[in-house]
This record gives sequence, structure tokens and C-alpha cells, in this order.
Amino acid sequence: MSAPTHTPTARQARSAVVLDASRRGAVRRRWLLDVGWKYLVALVILFYAMFPLVYVLSASFNPGGSLAASNSLFAAFDLSNYAALSSTRYWTWYGNTLVVGISAAVGAVLMGAAAAYAFSRFRFRGRRVGLTALLIIQMFPQALAFVAIFLMLLALGEVFPLLGLNSKIALICVYLGGALGVNTFLMYGFFNTIPKELDESAKIDGASHAQIFWRIIMPLVTPILAVVALLAFIASFGDYIISKIVLVSEDNWTLAVGMFQWVSNQLASNWGLFAAGAILASIPVLVLFLSLQRYIIGGLTAGSVKG
Repeated sequence: MSAPTHTPTARQARSAVVLDASRRGAVRRRWLLDVGWKYLVALVILFYAMFPLVYVLSASFNPGGSLAASNSLFAAFDLSNYAALSSTRYWTWYGNTLVVGISAAVGAVLMGAAAAYAFSRFRFRGRRVGLTALLIIQMFPQALAFVAIFLMLLALGEVFPLLGLNSKIALICVYLGGALGVNTFLMYGFFNTIPKELDESAKIDGASHAQIFWRIIMPLVTPILAVVALLAFIASFGDYIISKIVLVSEDNWTLAVGMFQWVSNQLASNWGLFAAGAILASIPVLVLFLSLQRYIIGGLTAGSVKG
């Protein structure tokens, strides 16, 4: 005799469908509570960050020259604003800004690393006082000292014209001095994470302090060097107040000072030209960030000590 077969009734089939739907609903609700809200927050943040960039990009393609004409995104697509940059001193300002930014970034890395290495590895009289002084000084923004900077450069210019007003070298020195305290503290904490056993092993092998600094310590602190270089470049690249005070002649202006003149007059402002210049000015910062990204997110001392 054959075994009896059990076929599901319509009620059992409906119950299975309802149960399966309730399970899917529970899984969906749990996903929304655990993960879904994060995507919603990320979308809000992304929109908040991207909308100004998209708006400026749209304004750069609008030949109207006013922001009111750019309310409709990408309503016009014209490269006249980018072509008009060649008739101004934009590219001269671009070169001045790159010279100042790169010099300030390199100088900030070298000076900050040397100071942090000294405070981290050496014990000398005045070390604690020096660290405390740097901590106190960095609490005050550099813009508070613009009157003192102007008077100091005015006096120095009478003796050393290269360090006086209207000098890019003087501007670079001002940037280096203002950021030295912050950069030293950033690197000081990072240098303390490097095991001192590496220094002692190198000394036993006959290495000098210079060899230890350049060949052992500096490769291990590459992430913080990249962060300091990026911050110093961005700060000097977009600074307006200090560069406006130091640089007098139009040929020595940076992008922040020069481009401000295009929109400073409310009746004759050209926002389309300003937007086109801003888009091109953002390229060096973007390239630098992308090229240093792997160092910024890299491990601190991964692989430095073989266990």
C-alpha cells in the first residue's frame, strides 16, 4: 500500500505566505534600525557637501556673471568665463599661490619634524617650558597678530628687503612661524608612538642622530608628515588676511587676494569669472589630497618592528 500524501490546504498556504511576509518585514525593520538610517544620514551629509560645489560649477558655465542668473543649475553651458581668465593676471596669481603653498608645506614639514624630534627624543633644560609655551601660543589665531606682523615686516624691509612687505619670502616665513606650534604638537604625539628601541639599536650600530632622524624616524612618521603638509598647503593656499597685508603689488598677489577684487564691488562683481577661477584653483588641493590619501589613512608604525 502507498503512504498517504499530505497536501497543504489553502488556509495553511495563506498562513505560510503571511508568516514569510512578516519575517521579511521584521528583517526590513531591523535593517532600517541598524543600518538603513546610516545611509539616510550619509545622503544628507553628501547633499550638504556637494550642493555648493555643484552650484559653483554651474555658475562657472553661466556667462551672465551674476549669481541670480545661476539659480537654474546648468541652464547654460559656456566656457567664456574660463577663456576670460587669460585676459587677467589669474595665472600669475596661480603661480604665486603654488610657490607660497608648496614652500609653506615643505617648510612646515621640515621645521615641525625637527622640533618634534627634539622634544620627543632629547631631554634638555627648558624642554617642558618650551612645550608649554607652544601650547599657549597655538591657542591664539595668527590673524590676531596682523598689526604686529605688518609693523615687523615694515621695519625689516628697511634692512632686508627680501623680508619686508610685498615679498613672497616674507609671507612664507610668516606662515611657517604661525603654524610651527600646531605642527610641532601634532608631530610630537606621533613621534612618541615610535619605539625608542629603534633609536637605541641604530646607535649601537653606529648611526648618528641625523641618520636616525632621516633614515629611521622620518619613513615611519610618513602619515603625520602627509597630514601636516596637506594642512599647511590648504591654509596658505586659501589665506586672505595675512597675504593681503603682506603682498602689496598686484603682480605678487595670491589667488585669494586677486580673485576677491572681482567680487568686492557689489555693483560690478563678476561671479561667473570668480566661480571659474575657484574651480581651477581647487585642482591642486584635490590632487594633493588624492596623492596623500594612502599615507593619511595608512597605519601608524605597521611593520616597523618585526616581532
